[in-house]
Amino acid sequence: MNTLVLTAHGSKDPRSAANARAVASRLVRMRQDLDVRIAFLERNSPNLVDVLASLPDARRAVVSPLLLASAYHARLDIPKQIAEAGAYGVRQADVLGEDDRLVSILRWRLAEVGVSGRDRGLGVLVVAIGSSDGAVNARTATVAAKFAKGTRWAGATMAFATGPQPSVAEAADRLGRLGARRLVIAPWFLAPGRLLDRVQGYARQAGIAMAAPLGAHRLMVETLLDRYDQAIAGQAAA
Repeated sequence: MNTLVLTAHGSKDPRSAANARAVASRLVRMRQDLDVRIAFLERNSPNLVDVLASLPDARRAVVSPLLLASAYHARLDIPKQIAEAGAYGVRQADVLGEDDRLVSILRWRLAEVGVSGRDRGLGVLVVAIGSSDGAVNARTATVAAKFAKGTRWAGATMAFATGPQPSVAEAADRLGRLGARRLVIAPWFLAPGRLLDRVQGYARQAGIAMAAPLGAHRLMVETLLDRYDQAIAGQAAA
């Protein structure tokens, strides 16, 4: 049996690890041919190094990042921990990225708080975690345009909870200048956590509605499985 090592960032907030475990549970239900194991890069256990070191055959394993962006953790941290574990032959799948299925989840999260694509007076703040890599932020910023496609909203724009501009407050001001009479925040986050709580605090003070993060949705799991299958196919073609 091949192994999928679902690898999350890890957090001091237990809600983050709980979401990762919920994703792993859905993976098990949707692909019973896989040995699904969960690992964390930091702050939670089991850590990735220990999980990889415990595998009977790393050549039959794929490390599947539960990460949205191809930033530091995907490009440097995971390869470093793979090397520390001596897991030679293990493959690393791509990150989730700006997949259309994840954008669909975001739309459903907004529908849960009563948002319609026909609301001409609405401005949507898609809020993500920023990176020190400008190219990563530029790719993340494409989510807002994808999200707004086919709607009648006054506008949709990306804001970053950390790092680069625009901040959430700056993006909210920009949407107001574009004519938005009402705002809503759509978190481009995998799970609840302390950083998202700060965004929620801003939303509450500003009177802005906020949707839930992406969470352990079926389409999230389908995207992970696609990345896993691509990693397997890539090795077969090599």
